[in-house]
Amino acid sequence: MATNITFHEGAVTQDERAKLLKQQGATIWLTGLSASGKSTIATALEQHLLHKGLHAYRLDGDNIRFGLNKDLGFDPASRVENIRRIGEVSLLFSESCALTVTAFISPYVSDRQLARELHEKHKPGPIPFIEVFVDAPLSVVESRDPKGLYKKARAGEIKEFTGISAPYEAPPNPEIHIRTDEVDVAGAVAQIVEYLEKKGLTSA
Repeated sequence: MATNITFHEGAVTQDERAKLLKQQGATIWLTGLSASGKSTIATALEQHLLHKGLHAYRLDGDNIRFGLNKDLGFDPASRVENIRRIGEVSLLFSESCALTVTAFISPYVSDRQLARELHEKHKPGPIPFIEVFVDAPLSVVESRDPKGLYKKARAGEIKEFTGISAPYEAPPNPEIHIRTDEVDVAGAVAQIVEYLEKKGLTSA
């Protein structure tokens, strides 16, 4: 743990930043099994928000592991640390008034709750945290298997694979629940945007 440190307050308040940028920040946290459609939806959502003139940025599970989290594996402890770091990074982006779109399996309820609490307990005021459950049956995501990961997991070539040899804890009360075996990408994006509009987060 770091010692002898002091938090240095900035000269711009959260409200002032939002007024100057004409936008409030929020984290849109997509969670679900591999191949459920998280990254595809996140990419399309980011593009949609940017074309509306909003500052949006996407954090993707695989991409983050090329840099910030390249030192982490997929054992339970590493998964916890992976999501802890992402919770902190997404908070920083959202604190800057970005609409932060994250796409991470984030398999454990407790880890997602920790990320939520970081946003809810933010000072001087809470920052919206919107949990989006990108849901599809295991049989459907296995049939998609674009990276061949489920096949390798079934063959025992990948250990600790979520949904096969490691658990996935579905969100009990997500803000948004998307069934990607029932709606296409455009429909999924529309579902999220509708929620954001109701919360007043899409008016630049």
